[in-house]
Amino acid sequence: MASEAKAGGAAAGTPKPHGHLVLPPGRTREALAFAAGAVASALLLLCSASVLSPTPVPNIVTSIPLSSSHSTSASSSIPTSSSTTTPSAAAAISDAPRTFYNDPTLTYTIHTHISNWDTKRRTWLHSRGLDPSSPAVLNRVVMVSGSQPEPCKGPGGDHLLLRFLKNKLDYCRLHGDNIKLLYNTAHHEPSMVAYWAKIPAVRAAMLAHPDAEWVWWVDADAVFTDMDFALPLDKYAAGGHDLVVYGWDSEVYEERSWVGLNAGVFLIRNCQWGLDLLDAWAKMGPAFPEYARWGKTMREELEGKPNEESDDQSALVYLLSKDPAKWGGNRTLLETGYYFQGYWAEIVGRLDGVADRYAAVERARRNRALRRRHAEREHHLYAAARDEAVDGRKKGGVPGPKGGGQKGWRRPFVTHFTGCQPCGGAPDRKYTRRRCEEGVRRALAFADDQVLRAYGFRHAAPLSDSVVPLPFDYPAAARWN
Repeated sequence: MASEAKAGGAAAGTPKPHGHLVLPPGRTREALAFAAGAVASALLLLCSASVLSPTPVPNIVTSIPLSSSHSTSASSSIPTSSSTTTPSAAAAISDAPRTFYNDPTLTYTIHTHISNWDTKRRTWLHSRGLDPSSPAVLNRVVMVSGSQPEPCKGPGGDHLLLRFLKNKLDYCRLHGDNIKLLYNTAHHEPSMVAYWAKIPAVRAAMLAHPDAEWVWWVDADAVFTDMDFALPLDKYAAGGHDLVVYGWDSEVYEERSWVGLNAGVFLIRNCQWGLDLLDAWAKMGPAFPEYARWGKTMREELEGKPNEESDDQSALVYLLSKDPAKWGGNRTLLETGYYFQGYWAEIVGRLDGVADRYAAVERARRNRALRRRHAEREHHLYAAARDEAVDGRKKGGVPGPKGGGQKGWRRPFVTHFTGCQPCGGAPDRKYTRRRCEEGVRRALAFADDQVLRAYGFRHAAPLSDSVVPLPFDYPAAARWN
């Protein structure tokens, strides 16, 4: 108590209230003068604020923010002193303009046709303050992938699915806000399992994401092996394409081969035509009574079809070749200009050579800027610079098309492990389990090295799960030459 009295500047006696200030007699007059000045200054500031700041205008149209980030920035700029300018979340959603979501007949299942979708989607975009022709809408993509709801039967299958998922998450993160990943583990239609499960999932994604121009299906066992490459959406828009799938025109439209395309990766525009295609495609699947008949028809009409099973790939070939005026033509692009998806057996054995050629380009003195350490958020800048440096048309570049291909040494965009069945555990007879497992590990490590570089590491070897730190000026540092 003695120390407390000394600190308070008063002798022991009646305790002073908390916060009481004791001034010497000579300072009292000065304190009163200071207080008067402070009050005057505060009044001046308040008057200035009322003059300079206009009276808040009440909201006339209430829109729902599209993301939490938008919601945060919007709410931080709205005054909180008046309830008329800060509607609650409940008021925001109740006062929002009515759209197709308010139609009680709307269902997300594959058994109900949706009409006039282009108008409905456009109306929704306008109601949320979005311009359907703006880059913010035209370049927005929802990537859809997924796996079965139950655990994998194959040993290590669930671990591989996790690594496949990480690969897709990495790619989407590196490509900013325009690509969002939807990973599905639910069967939206119980009878549409295995390769047929993608159609209900993609269709539901189109309805749930009217803000996205494209929906991009990517099989679970497909690996992004070029983290720099971005979909050429401008090319597809300029060409008037609504569906992009890896395949060959002659094999689909002339030979009508059941393997003329691969439906494991496809890009479809969020439009009425896209929904109609999915409806026609789904009706050839196990959720509809014509399923068995379609299997027999495909066996009879498609070149090389080995059985009477109606599968998704054969069904798409049949639709395109049977009615090219409606489903094919300019609407569908069978992409072969790059590895929109590449066959893993012709890729994995060349990945070391690809990595060596990219490293050689970066070691060149003229490309020393590529060796600078940088934040991951600057990935797109370094990706563009690297693309210029490795351009095969330039001296010292890497031959081959951007996005990879059967010729040249550019990074393959997507490496698809079709036939390996990592979750089922029983690969096709022409592949050994060891060959598939080593191929998957090699492709994942190749892709992961591109991601780890921003964190200062890389894999110790192509088939190693261990990582080692990268030296300064990699890959030109002496120990890496």
